[in-house]
Amino acid sequence: MQTKEEEFLKRIQATFRYEAEEHLRAFSSGLIELEKPGIRENPAEIIEIMFREIHSLKGAARSVDNRDVETLCQPLENVFSAMKRKEINFSSSFLGHFYKASDLLAKIITSEEINQSPSERKSTRELIQQLKELATGKSIEITSPELVRLVPNPEVTPPEATIPVAVEIPVSHTESPATKESIRIRVSKLDPLLLQAEEMVQAKMAIIQRADELAQINSEITEWIHDSFKWKGNRFKASPEMWNEWMEDNGLRLNKLERKIDAIAALTRRDQFNLMRMVDNHLDAMKQIIMLPVSSLVEIFPVMVRKITREQKKEIDFVITGTELEIDKRILEELKDPLIHLLRNCIDHGIGKPEERIKQNKPPQGKITLEFAARENGQVEIILSDDGRGIDTVMLMKAASKAGISLDDSNEKPNRREVLNLIFKSGVSTSSIITDISGNGLGMSIVHEKVIKLNGRISVDSEDGKGTSFHILLPMTLATFRGVAVRVKEFSFILPTMNVERVIMLKEEDIRTIENHYTIRIDNQTISLVDMGEVLGLPAAINSYVESSDKGNETHNSICVAVLTNKERLMGFRVDEILEEQQVFVKGLGKLLKRVRNISGATILGSGKVVPVLNVSDLIKSALRVKSGGKVHSPEKHTAEKAGRILVVEDSITSRTMLKNVLEAAGYIVVTAFDGLDGFAKARESEFDLIMSDVDMPRANGFEFITKIRADKKLKEVPAILLTALGSHEDRERGIEAGADAYIVKSSFDQGNLLDIIRKLI
Repeated sequence: MQTKEEEFLKRIQATFRYEAEEHLRAFSSGLIELEKPGIRENPAEIIEIMFREIHSLKGAARSVDNRDVETLCQPLENVFSAMKRKEINFSSSFLGHFYKASDLLAKIITSEEINQSPSERKSTRELIQQLKELATGKSIEITSPELVRLVPNPEVTPPEATIPVAVEIPVSHTESPATKESIRIRVSKLDPLLLQAEEMVQAKMAIIQRADELAQINSEITEWIHDSFKWKGNRFKASPEMWNEWMEDNGLRLNKLERKIDAIAALTRRDQFNLMRMVDNHLDAMKQIIMLPVSSLVEIFPVMVRKITREQKKEIDFVITGTELEIDKRILEELKDPLIHLLRNCIDHGIGKPEERIKQNKPPQGKITLEFAARENGQVEIILSDDGRGIDTVMLMKAASKAGISLDDSNEKPNRREVLNLIFKSGVSTSSIITDISGNGLGMSIVHEKVIKLNGRISVDSEDGKGTSFHILLPMTLATFRGVAVRVKEFSFILPTMNVERVIMLKEEDIRTIENHYTIRIDNQTISLVDMGEVLGLPAAINSYVESSDKGNETHNSICVAVLTNKERLMGFRVDEILEEQQVFVKGLGKLLKRVRNISGATILGSGKVVPVLNVSDLIKSALRVKSGGKVHSPEKHTAEKAGRILVVEDSITSRTMLKNVLEAAGYIVVTAFDGLDGFAKARESEFDLIMSDVDMPRANGFEFITKIRADKKLKEVPAILLTALGSHEDRERGIEAGADAYIVKSSFDQGNLLDIIRKLI
C-alpha cells in the first residue's frame, strides 16, 4: 500500500514540475518583454499574460499541496492584480523583485526536496514581505541582490531618489528531466503497429510490381510507334496483302495492350483498397498510442477538492464518472487548467456552507459531479455540475458592466443564456472579494480560451438556488476530424461535422420573412436563415433567395441549407451545394494569420486544392450582424467603384506587412512608412485618400504625426486613423484632440470593422 502511494506522489510531482516549468517559462518571457522600452510604456497586455501564468501556477501548486510555490505566488499575483486594476502603476524598479521571484520559484520547482531549505525559506519570507509592500503602493529599491530597503511613495519623493539601480539577478536556464516529455505505452498498443509495418512491405512490393508492368506496357507502345514509322515510310510499296497483315497485327497488339491495362487497373484498384485500409488502421493505431485514460488527468482532483473543502469548512461529495474513457494526451494536458478553474469555482462560488444549505432546505453536504462520456463523431462530452447557489444573473450583469463589458444588442432584452455567457469574459467575477481561490475574474476566461483553442464548445446552465452545470464538447483527438464540404459560388469550405445539425433541401415557399429577417421552420422551431456568401463577404453574393429560383432546371426552386449550431443557438446558412462528408487534416494559417474571423484553419483535399475550415462560432456571430435588407458589401464591390490610396505609418515590420496585405486584398493601393517623420515626408510627396498610423513610434509618434498633418494645408482634410495598442480613455482623448477621425485599439482589432471604417471615411 505504501509503495503505491509513493508511486502516486512521484507521478503527481513529475506532472506538476512539467506544468509549473511551462508557466514559469511564459512568466520569464513576459519579464523580458517588460524590459523593452516600447512595451514598458504600455505594459497592460504583458501584465495580463503574466497575471494569468502566475494565477495558473498557484492553482497547480495548490492541487499538489506545494505550499512553498503557492505561498510565493499569492503575493506576486496580488501585485499583478493591483496593476491590472490600476491601483498601482508598473515601474521598472519592480523587475528586480519579479526576477528574484522567478529565480526562487525555479529553484523550488526543480528541487527534488518537497520542503525548502532554511536559507531558501528565509529568502522566500523576505521576498514575500517585499511583494506585499509593492501591492499596497509602496516601492522598494534593490541596490544589490542582498540589500533591500523601503523607499517612500514616489508621489512625495524627489525624482532623483526614485531612479532604480540596475540589478543583475542570475536566472537558471538548466533543463530539468521533467521538461523531457515521455509517455508510457502498453505493449498491446505496440503489437498492431508491428503487424501494420509488415503489411506495408506487402504494399510496397505491390507498387513495385505495378510500376514494372506499366514500364513493360510503355516499352511495347514505344516499339509499336517505331514500327509505325517504318510502315509509313514503306506504305506506298506495300501490297494489299501486306496492308491487311499490318492492320491485323495492329488489332492483335491493341487487344493485347487493352487486356494488360484492364488487368493492371483491376489490380491497382485492389491495391488502392488495401492501402486505404492499411493507412486507416495505422492512423487509428497511432492515435491509440497517444490516447490516455481520463483517470490520468483527474487523479489529483479528489485531493484538491478535499483540501479546499476543509479550508472553507464545507462538506462536499465529489463524484467522477467515465474515467476509463481514453482521450488524446495533448487534449488531456490542455484540459487540466480549465477543469481546475471550474472545480475551484464550483467549490468557492457554488457550494455554500452546511448551515447556509440547511436554511435553503438542502442537505448540509453539497454535491459536485464530473462526467466524461463519448459522443458520436469522435467527440467527448464533459459535464461538471453542482447543486449549489447557482449564478446570480443580476450580480453577473453588474460585474460585467463594472468591467466595461456589455451585450452586443442593447435594443433587445438579453436572454438568460446570453447573460450567463458573460461569465467567460476576462475581468468578470461575481465574487464580492478577491481570495486565493477565486475572485480575480480570470479563471473562466482562461477556460473559454482553452476550449476554443481545442476546437471545442463550452456552455453554462444555471438556476438560482438549484445549481450550475458546465457542458464542454471536444474532439477526442487533435488534427483530424470529420468535416462537411460545401460550395458557395466558386469557393469551397469545410464545416466541422460536430457543428452541423443537419443539411436540408427547401423550397422557396418554405422561407418566411419575420420582422425583415428570413426564417425557416425546423422541428417546430423557427430559426434565422442567412446567405453564407453574404456573411463571408464573398463577391456577387446572392441578395435574395427568390432570385435563385431562375435556374432553368427541375431543381431550380430548391435551396440547399446547412443548419449549424454553436451550442447556444441554431442558424440556417444557404449554400449552393453540399459536396461530401470526409475526414480532414487541419493546419493552422501561420503566425501572421493567427486569428482570422470566420476561419479556424485550412485543409488540403485529395485534389491538392487548399480549402478553408470555417469557425462556426465566429460564423454565427458574423451572421447576427447581417440584418435583413442590409448587405455585407464585399471589398471587391467597393474597389470596383474606386481604388483608394492609403498611407500606412507603422514602425513594426510585422504589423506593417499585415496591414498592407489586408488592405491590398481589399483592393486598395498601399504605401508604407516606418515612423512619423518618414510618413509626413511621403504624405507630402503624393496624394492619399486616407492615412493610417500607429502611436508608439520613434522620432515622431502618432499623436505628433497627426498634429503635424492637420497643420499642413495640403493634408489637413485627409481622413486619419490611429491604430494602436494604447487603449486608455486618456489616450483616446489625446488622439481625438490631435485630429484623428478614428481610434482603433489593436487588442480588439477586427479586419471587417477596419474596412467598414475606411469605407465610411473615404
